[in-house]
Amino acid sequence: MNASQHRLMAVFAHPDDESLVMGGALAKYASEGIDTHLLMATRGERGRYGLHPVSPGTEIVGKTREQELLAAAGHLGVKEVSFLDYMDGDLDKVDAEEIITKIALHIRRVRPQVIATFGPDGAYGHPDHVAISQFTTAAIVKAADPTFRTAAFRSYSVSKLYYLAWPEEKWSLYQATLKRLTSKVDGTTREVTFYPDWYITTRVDATAYWPKVWDAIRCHRTQMEVYGPLAHVSEAEHRSLWGEMYFYRVFSLVNGGRQKETDLFEGVEIEQKAEPAFVYTKVG
Repeated sequence: MNASQHRLMAVFAHPDDESLVMGGALAKYASEGIDTHLLMATRGERGRYGLHPVSPGTEIVGKTREQELLAAAGHLGVKEVSFLDYMDGDLDKVDAEEIITKIALHIRRVRPQVIATFGPDGAYGHPDHVAISQFTTAAIVKAADPTFRTAAFRSYSVSKLYYLAWPEEKWSLYQATLKRLTSKVDGTTREVTFYPDWYITTRVDATAYWPKVWDAIRCHRTQMEVYGPLAHVSEAEHRSLWGEMYFYRVFSLVNGGRQKETDLFEGVEIEQKAEPAFVYTKVG
């Protein structure tokens, strides 16, 4: 299959998610001529604003982080960035049918063979990360459902879905370099989940692209200025942090088995045939 026929969609919650957790894979596939699409649920409006102790407000933060994301996507070679236009911190409270439908319509429009998002743990239990994982998974089902009829787009079946799934060694280096990641939810402190090696189905070597990822990360200045030590890590640590990508293959319509994958598109050999457009008949 020609690389130009491959399409990868990454679905995340906040600007900087794409660079910090999947930048290597995005840069690698874009460099190979694969169309990479990024679907972002929020603009990170409630995030930090650099080293400023007081936020200038959600509108300014959101607009700033949107521009940071677009700059980062340019370094990664992302073909298209789209926003779902939800508020940072509220994803687990939004109307489920509405957001699932929005994501499903993007899937039908882009027609990616492969989709990647957070796992059900949300990396460290972040409610927005957990929510976008659930909604994206449901949207894949909805996009393939022929009873969900839209005038603009045909139904479409994604070939493969991946969740991010980092092993202990990767997470330990990540947290030692940035900070210990936790999320306080309903009085409970949630922490990073380590995945055992047997659980990880796919390792993508993108170490050749770590400089592009680092350039993308530095675009997210409002979020990254507090992580000064990152500028002083060794090249070997940079390669590991931004170039070693780990995933769990949730489902695949084109391959299976215990053998470890080295390519998210493994088994995707031919372009999927387009289904006929729906025909509506007015009765009476």
